[in-house]
This record gives sequence, structure tokens and C-alpha cells, in this order.
Amino acid sequence: MKWAFKNGEPIYQQIIRVLQTEIASGGYPPGSRVPAVRELALEAGVNPNTMQRALAELERDGLLETVRTTGKFVTQDKNLISTLRGELAAESIRELIDNLKSLGLTEKQILDEVETRLKERE
Repeated sequence: MKWAFKNGEPIYQQIIRVLQTEIASGGYPPGSRVPAVRELALEAGVNPNTMQRALAELERDGLLETVRTTGKFVTQDKNLISTLRGELAAESIRELIDNLKSLGLTEKQILDEVETRLKERE
């Protein structure tokens, strides 16, 4: 997992986004166990309290479930995960559009560039 934190946004929110991406992409499949708080905190290089705060937020959102004495697990609700994937995709696309517009590209040019890059990947 990539842990690269930026200034200007609370670290726990950045942790949430990294873990959401892992869940949405299947890095943590539905029903899989998530590493312990201390293990994740050590891996990310953050205070365990910060990691716990992020995990608690994901649990409030329904993406994680705690099984007493066993640990935290990714929800098995595939619809919730699919919705999350859509939200993350939309956010990425909005950021891409904003970045390209700041370069002076029109909406038509943006669409053309995306189409060209997709064809290159085929």
C-alpha cells in the first residue's frame, strides 16, 4: 500500500482515502480481515491513534465491521463497495478535468485526449 501524505489535509482523512481505494479496488476483498491498528500504523508511519480514528470512520460508514476478539473485516456488502468505487472514480475524474482545464484545454479537447489515451492502452 502506498502511504504518501500531503500537507494541507488531515492525515486521518488521507488514510481513509487510501483504505477506501484498497477496498474499492479489491486490495482488501469483501469479508477479508484488515491488519491490526498497530500494524497499519507502523506500516504508514503514523500514530496508532490516528490510524484508529481513520478505521473508526470507515466503520461508521459501513465499510469495516469489527468482530469481537477477531479484528476488523471489510464489509461483504458488494453494493456499498460498488457505490464507493463510483464515488472515487467520479472524484478522480473531477480532479482530472480541473487539472486539464487549468492547462487551458476545452471540454472537447479533454474528451479527445482521454479517447486518444484509452486507444493507446488497447
